[in-house]
Amino acid sequence: MKREVVITADGSSTIHLPDWDEQYHSKHGAIQEAYHVFIKHGLQYFYTENIKKELESISILEIGFGTGLNAFITFLEAEKLNIKTNYVGVEAYPVSSEEITLLNYAKQLKAEENETVFKALHDVTWNEKHDITPHFSIEKQKKFFAEIKDEDVFNIIYFDAFGARVQPELWTEPIFESMYKALKKNGVLVTYAAKGSVRRAMQAVGFTVQRLEGPPGKREMLRGIK
Repeated sequence: MKREVVITADGSSTIHLPDWDEQYHSKHGAIQEAYHVFIKHGLQYFYTENIKKELESISILEIGFGTGLNAFITFLEAEKLNIKTNYVGVEAYPVSSEEITLLNYAKQLKAEENETVFKALHDVTWNEKHDITPHFSIEKQKKFFAEIKDEDVFNIIYFDAFGARVQPELWTEPIFESMYKALKKNGVLVTYAAKGSVRRAMQAVGFTVQRLEGPPGKREMLRGIK
């Protein structure tokens, strides 16, 4: 399938799949979307809700590691929050090294001093845990989402799969049931999606679902709480 690196509305890059007319991130702004959906309504929300519990660490599962943007901005936020973050990114079809060199996230985030960290997120071996800094570890798992069998492991899930229009099988009750099982009690799942069928699938497996204001270009997004 043809793939091309393109620039989104906020100046940050993403990968476009012409055959599907689909992108890895919103054409309205890759970085803006990532911060709004996954950081503001995921990481920061969970941290704020649980700060009084004196958390020693946070465990995050990303569904669709892709370009590594979500992992990179989570690393930056973990350093600010001064909390140990264990990050697991699941991806069946890793981005190529050639594509990675064309991504401009460190520059757009004004985080050039951490360019080596972004590179390390992609260079570390798959299916092994790696300590990137004292506050951030990563394990990239090369497998299909349906193969996830974790139970009561994660505090937060970033559900960032390709849209239901092109991959409806990724937005079904069985998938969300495995997500629900993977979360600890009071865990949070956030996604850019807002379709009624997605909301109903999440509710059917036990999530309390909130409809929130979406990122630029989208009216709503969803957050599920276990």
